[in-house]
Amino acid sequence: MALGRMEQKDWYKVLGAKPSDSPAELKRKYQKLALLYHPDKQAAGAAEAAEERARRFLEIHQAWKVLGNEETKQEYDLQQREDNLTKEWPLHEQIYLEDMSWNEDEQLYTLSCRCGGNYSVSKSETRDVSLVCCDTCSLVIEILQ
Repeated sequence: MALGRMEQKDWYKVLGAKPSDSPAELKRKYQKLALLYHPDKQAAGAAEAAEERARRFLEIHQAWKVLGNEETKQEYDLQQREDNLTKEWPLHEQIYLEDMSWNEDEQLYTLSCRCGGNYSVSKSETRDVSLVCCDTCSLVIEILQ
């Protein structure tokens, strides 16, 4: 399930959870909110309130679809970290993986930074990582596939 690069909701906030919460804790928070907002559990009332509660229930369900599955949660967490990196540090450059040097001994792609440090990414990380920090300064590059 690809999550895309569009601006998306903070699914942890939707569930009132934290990234450090255990899977059991995430499930407990989801179930509590799902019961609270489930359309079948609502008393008859104003149409606007019922519509808002239904929208909230769907949002809670979507958050659980992402965070309740280990694979999609991992992908979401990685994407959140990358988004936070670009907010915290300026993007120095965009580079294609093939423009980086391959180090056979260390099994790493590397690129020299202007500060004298290196950007390094292992072959196994190249599928999941698109932002890489320099090992000695705060510059960040984006690896294009």
